[in-house]
Amino acid sequence: MISLTRTWAVMAKEFVQLTRDRLTYAMILAMPIVQLLLFGYAINDDPRNLPTAVLVQDQGGFSRSVLTALDNSGYFEVTRVARSTAELDRALERGEAQFAVIIPADFTRRVVRGEGAQILVEADASDPSATSGAVAALLQLPQQALARELAGPLATRASGPPPFEVVVHRRYNPEAITAYNIVPGLLGVILSMTLVMMTSLGMARERERGTMESLLATPVLPIEVMVGKLTPYVLVGLVQAVLILVLARVLFAAPMSGGWLALGAGLMLFIVGSLALGFLISTLAKTQLQAMQMSVFYMLPSILLSGFMFPFRGMPDWAQWLGLAIPVTHVLRVVRGSVLKGVGLENAGPSLLALLLFVLVVGTLAMLRYRTTLD
Repeated sequence: MISLTRTWAVMAKEFVQLTRDRLTYAMILAMPIVQLLLFGYAINDDPRNLPTAVLVQDQGGFSRSVLTALDNSGYFEVTRVARSTAELDRALERGEAQFAVIIPADFTRRVVRGEGAQILVEADASDPSATSGAVAALLQLPQQALARELAGPLATRASGPPPFEVVVHRRYNPEAITAYNIVPGLLGVILSMTLVMMTSLGMARERERGTMESLLATPVLPIEVMVGKLTPYVLVGLVQAVLILVLARVLFAAPMSGGWLALGAGLMLFIVGSLALGFLISTLAKTQLQAMQMSVFYMLPSILLSGFMFPFRGMPDWAQWLGLAIPVTHVLRVVRGSVLKGVGLENAGPSLLALLLFVLVVGTLAMLRYRTTLD
């Protein structure tokens, strides 16, 4: 016979055990709240106010009207007035601008004479979802930008064909192939997922089996333990990186534009930093279950706020600041910049510095935590 009393006793014991495991209890409450906030406030598939660099070679009133119409569309925000096309190229390569607009010197004259005026818009199409809405808004620009200016003697221009044409060049991914953006981005996500989890679980497993006590009894310095334990995983991470890049090229024909020095430096820093983070988690977790929970809790914002699944610039400012604190964001920029744009060390400098800072901070915290455990 089933006894409700015994069943209730087991149930009460389980509730007591759950409240004693404070980390698990906190994760149960925190995970749905974090997911609700991120998906509700931070995720946006239609980014607006995209940074735009302009090169205005025509100083007429029509040029100012076009720039005003761009700003009023809500998709473009002029953040830089360039002096040369080379400056526009650098802004696109570094990711400082999503669009580059060039208004030629004869723009006003051609509009007045009806000689087929054009403006050139270059879009960073490495992430097609980040530019699709803005490119669609450009199609309405010729009909709306000069509606007020084409009056009086120029009224015939407004009633006829569009007064000018917008020529859009999609750079880095002109065919808008999503795999070119997703597959290289998987490199950072897979490395983060596997390396952080493997290291944290491995160390927690040693603590549960008692082998960590033997290691603590030896005169081994924290830095020696970290280097000795993490070096094999560095090789594992490098093998994973090479395998993913090869498969991206063979299976998906992803372009390999160069920038190998920046790519190698970024991946090495990210691998070391991810392993150091796993080491740090292992010093905080008492069991493998806790290590797994903490690793998953780290992965959730890494996937959602890094620009891997959703456009980074589509998020509100506070979410972008959080995303900049996540190392996956910076390694994605290095990998995509190298693979799709051929970005070198100079243009990848800010992301590499962020990854280096991540390695130093997390590595230092891990060693301090391990030293505390020794004491």
